Amino acid sequence: MSDAIQQEQIDQGVMETLRERDHSALAQQVNPLTCNHNDIVELLARYMALSEQDDDELFDDWFDNLTKEQHTVLKVFEVYRGQYEHQN
Repeated sequence: MSDAIQQEQIDQGVMETLRERDHSALAQQVNPLTCNHNDIVELLARYMALSEQDDDELFDDWFDNLTKEQHTVLKVFEVYRGQYEHQN
C-alpha cells in the first residue's frame, strides 16, 4: 500500500473519531502502551516546541524517528485537541 493511501486512511480515521467524540476507542489505543506519564509529557512538550519553530526539517527528522507508540500518543493528542478546539 502506498504511503499516500495509508496516510489518507489515517486522516479519514482521525476525522471519523473527531466526529464521534467518543474517547473509548482512543483510550483503548493509549492505555496499553508501555510509556509512563513522564514519557508522554516529554513527548508532547517536544512536539509542541518543535512544531512552533520554523525549522520543518528539524521537526520532520524528529517525527520520522518516533516509535509506533509515540506516533499513537501524538495521534490521540491531536484528536483530543481538535475536539476541544471545536467545542461550542
